[in-house]
Amino acid sequence: MTAGITDTSRQEIRRIFEAQRANQQAVAQTGARERIAKLRRLQKALMQYRQEIRDALYKDFQKPPIEVDLTEIYIITSEIKYTIRNLRRWMKPQSVGTPLPLLGSRSYIQYQPKGVVLIVAPWNFPVNLTFAPLVAAIAAGNCVMLKPSENTPHSSAIMRKIVKEIFPEDEVALVEGAIETSKALLELPFNHIFFTGSPAVGKAVMQAAAKHLTSVTLELGGKSPTIVDETADIDKAAARIAWGKHVNMGQTCIAPDYLLVHESRKEELLKKIEHHLKASYGEDPQESADYPRIVNRRHFERVKDSLQEALGQGARAVTGGQAEEAGRYIAPTIVTHVGQGSRLMTEEIFGPVLPAISFRNLEEAIDIVNSREKPLALYIFSKSRRNINKIMSHTRSGTACINNTLLQFNNHYLPFGGDNNSGIGKSHGWYGFEAFSNARGVFKQVWPIGTGDLLKPPYTGWKQKLADWTLRWL
Repeated sequence: MTAGITDTSRQEIRRIFEAQRANQQAVAQTGARERIAKLRRLQKALMQYRQEIRDALYKDFQKPPIEVDLTEIYIITSEIKYTIRNLRRWMKPQSVGTPLPLLGSRSYIQYQPKGVVLIVAPWNFPVNLTFAPLVAAIAAGNCVMLKPSENTPHSSAIMRKIVKEIFPEDEVALVEGAIETSKALLELPFNHIFFTGSPAVGKAVMQAAAKHLTSVTLELGGKSPTIVDETADIDKAAARIAWGKHVNMGQTCIAPDYLLVHESRKEELLKKIEHHLKASYGEDPQESADYPRIVNRRHFERVKDSLQEALGQGARAVTGGQAEEAGRYIAPTIVTHVGQGSRLMTEEIFGPVLPAISFRNLEEAIDIVNSREKPLALYIFSKSRRNINKIMSHTRSGTACINNTLLQFNNHYLPFGGDNNSGIGKSHGWYGFEAFSNARGVFKQVWPIGTGDLLKPPYTGWKQKLADWTLRWL
């Protein structure tokens, strides 16, 4: 149990699950019209409760209203609009080719809902990362149970209100709670689990899912590097890095986590980042209405302790470094001379601290990136096509963004997700619909006589000749 959140009982969780399981076939039979109607209800509710959502996120994070609009509400409403425009096409059977030996037949893919699915959301973008996957799950025709984070009780409360108001419980239900609620949910035989969170918890989710052979989509995180080469437009790079790092006070799974900058541009870049931070948040960010706070004391202590450890080992704060526990405030901080074994360089920071490391040549920067687990995002700032291509071809990441930060998340046409330690599976747009669907391959015999009819035993001589000809020519 967490302050403001009471664990949902196992009996209640089981009751809801069984109700959805009993209703899943009826929901699966719905067409595009019914699913679009559900999405429109969600869209209307988000706008109707826009101010209450803003108020909730201010209470949880002190997040400014426009940041709520753009990083929470807009992400969902734009996903809804895109899905509505495309859903009928996505739901249609997709014809595929049929090889010549199977002449007289046709083949297609039928996308079917997986059934009863679970969406487990994190605390950093609680509304966005609860409802955006819900859009895809509804579009695919599933029944859905939602589990938001216990760390953002005010956001959970308004989402619970919205869900109860617009969805029958046997179609979509939101359950609240902490670890015990999560454990109770993960014991159930869901048809799919969509989890967003840390790699450590993702492993536990995958382990629980394996007991029921439940498929998973894991949107995780990791240390997303930002490479700035000697050809980059330093002013634009600095502005975009400063913004991307400090949206939601750095509590973003795709935030630039550490900076790799060519030694010839390092001093200039760090000064420019400091300049843009002051332009955004003033001389004292603690007084800025646009600078959020760390979500709770535990995460405040984690970020502060990691910073203090690095400073104690010889790192130097170029700017920032101030921390105030009562307000869960940490100033925008850039640190240099950071040890590779420090927590700032081995753990995802998830806060407003940016380690900066210089490199002499591109191979050195690439080696640093490749010495770690594959990140969720990779950022490159360069005017050199050759350098960009080299970095892209010699590194691996879930997503990449060139000459900007974070915006790859906003493109519905791109798959979003990690690779190995940073995630399994993709979401957004078509890729979200696909994640919550089973791609059922269908083969239909059209002609009266098919290949199987010709090649069944006994295997006479002419059948062997036909097999030889097929192996040689087809």
